Amino acid sequence: MRIVSSIAAMQHLARQWQRAGKRTGFAPTMGYLHAGHLSLVKRARQAVGKSGVVVVSIYVNPTQFGPKEDFSKYPRDLKSDLKLCRAAGVDVVFTPGDKEMYPGGTSSRRCESADEPRFDKRGYSTCVVEESLSRTMEGASRPTHFRGVTTIVAKLFNVVLPDVAVFGAKDWQQAAIIKRMVADLNFPVKIIVAPTLRERDGLAMSSRNKYLAGDLRRQAVVLWRAIQAARTAVKRSKAVPPVKLKADLKRLIESEPDTRLDYVEFFEPDTLVPVAKVTRGTHLALAVFVGKTRLIDNGRL
Repeated sequence: MRIVSSIAAMQHLARQWQRAGKRTGFAPTMGYLHAGHLSLVKRARQAVGKSGVVVVSIYVNPTQFGPKEDFSKYPRDLKSDLKLCRAAGVDVVFTPGDKEMYPGGTSSRRCESADEPRFDKRGYSTCVVEESLSRTMEGASRPTHFRGVTTIVAKLFNVVLPDVAVFGAKDWQQAAIIKRMVADLNFPVKIIVAPTLRERDGLAMSSRNKYLAGDLRRQAVVLWRAIQAARTAVKRSKAVPPVKLKADLKRLIESEPDTRLDYVEFFEPDTLVPVAKVTRGTHLALAVFVGKTRLIDNGRL
């Protein structure tokens, strides 16, 4: 397994693979890897085969964090990440620093608003923006988030030059936005969305689960319970008004101590368009604060 930290070196390798006819599978991550990430690696390997190359990037991207979010304390353990990647059969781990990815410097408030730019003349000042799917849910709660996501993913695609890129279904809206960006900007990359991996009690695997201590870990399962409750409601009634189901789920979630609902939405899975009636096949996404930790989850009803 090779560890590469410079863009020039990564692009050089990627071009070598292209000339040799090797297919490249790519799993972009922010590190602190767990079994969910490793499932993306496995799916990438399946897509490119034994003769292909699998690349994992590990980079905590500052532009997708808001000013009051957890960028500085986001969990990091590169030594453990590299060990897991090696065991999983990863060929190359790309570990760039901020100076590589954002020449001239950046901060969590860069790429914030096209109307209120926060760049200096020497800083990084180009962003990729998806204008439709990113307006709701995570986009409404975290207005700067997806601008940072699409910018960094576009940059990583231009560095790694993958044939296939794998994203997790836990970030359903993010995956939809990346697919739209790839189609709109003609990136020659196939996007695969891999299933969400869960703990035994149903909690979706996430690096942020590290923040959950004591009773908070138990309370966090309420996200999965809410998804199950919505599925039960749809089985009973076949069609449920979204307003009623949102109110029911809010009561369920906030019946747990130290929990607060940020949002719950019901929508068409491919277009993210809100539905007038919640039925079989409708997709649900929700964000919940458990203590100070904000968790997201989603599921097909």
